[in-house]
Amino acid sequence: MIGSSRIVRVRGRRVWDSRGVPVVEAEVQLEGGAVGRAIAPASGLAVVGEALDLLDGGAAFAGRDVMRALEHVNDEIARAIAGLDAADQGAVDRRLLALDTTPDRRRLGGNAMFATSLAVAHAAAAADDVPVWTIFARGASPGPLPLPRVQIIDCGLTPDRACDLAGISLIAIGADDYASALDWSAEVTRAAAELIDRSGRGQPVAGPRGALRFGGATSNEAIELAVRAIEKAGFAPGEDLALAVDVRAALFGRAGRYRTSAGGAETDTRGMIERYLAWLRRYPIVSLSDPLGADEIAGVAALAASAGTQIEIACGDAIVADPRRVRQLADEKAGNALVLEPGQVATLTELRAAHDEARAVGWRTILSGRTGDTESGWLVHLAVGWGIGQMAAGGLARGERIAKWNEGLRLAETLPSGGTLPPRSDFPW
Repeated sequence: MIGSSRIVRVRGRRVWDSRGVPVVEAEVQLEGGAVGRAIAPASGLAVVGEALDLLDGGAAFAGRDVMRALEHVNDEIARAIAGLDAADQGAVDRRLLALDTTPDRRRLGGNAMFATSLAVAHAAAAADDVPVWTIFARGASPGPLPLPRVQIIDCGLTPDRACDLAGISLIAIGADDYASALDWSAEVTRAAAELIDRSGRGQPVAGPRGALRFGGATSNEAIELAVRAIEKAGFAPGEDLALAVDVRAALFGRAGRYRTSAGGAETDTRGMIERYLAWLRRYPIVSLSDPLGADEIAGVAALAASAGTQIEIACGDAIVADPRRVRQLADEKAGNALVLEPGQVATLTELRAAHDEARAVGWRTILSGRTGDTESGWLVHLAVGWGIGQMAAGGLARGERIAKWNEGLRLAETLPSGGTLPPRSDFPW
């Protein structure tokens, strides 16, 4: 197959993400004529330890243009991987990583490198005329479709916030199949929109991740709205649907000090833990993501011990897809799940290493989209190919979010497991 899958051309182009921000698309052409394209998703916030997107600075697009990154794709990266076999993802990614040995890939840009790495996988799939999950799976059997984590409330974490959460998601813990999980989540989202409309706090609008904004609501009010929406839609909270709370506390606190809302009083690690434990007693919450700062390993361990084994404590910002950090936090019992976002690292191989380490230490993986996302549906293919049990692609609005949920419905028609979800025994709840 090397003759038909040899890389002969690499091209970068500037396209737009869901926020109207320039991002990098890479296009890889193979000797046999197959072409693969991929866009590097972009984060809305800078997280310490992630691969850095190479941005131009200057006046254009508030400094976020990507022409320098495109130059690297078209020149240095294109020359370096020309002649390699697209079917050997590991070899391609090793060549990419050898080009930029800076810890955060700032020289070439994580955006230039990840778009290229992913485009190679798509080109390999096109060469074999197979869905891209088969390339991700590397010969293994596919996993079932991931359990959807559908964001219902987007709290935003803006400077004038009243709600000090990133967002609240629905998990259809009682659903038997992927389509039902989306159906239930859509009904609850509709009910939530009606409740917001009647609240007098403005019209329900979709935030950048396709979830509803609830203007001026506190964290407790946002959680309570989600619970009321589950009930209004005719479901049982904690039995049919439960809540996942994405905190991302590193964005409003560090070194054990947290300012939980605009103008709010400062609290410490113990205060945050007590707050979460009170929520777990009161609300049908089954998952907390990034509940404390990235440096709060002992605090997360204390929360996990107090919360019990039936609550998922997921870590993303503290790990940023670094297998060594997965092992460190697992050894300290500081969590039990990994939040994995494409773009945290510069290649698919690095991303896979973090997932494999999570599996090795007995953690689950949650595959998450990014704030600056695009119309591609490959994220669910990655979940199926790698056997990842949960996917957080955003809410049920905005085309770039719906594209991912819809691709799962299509895969249900062709996968050996159909539309079935992972067994409930795979999860702590």
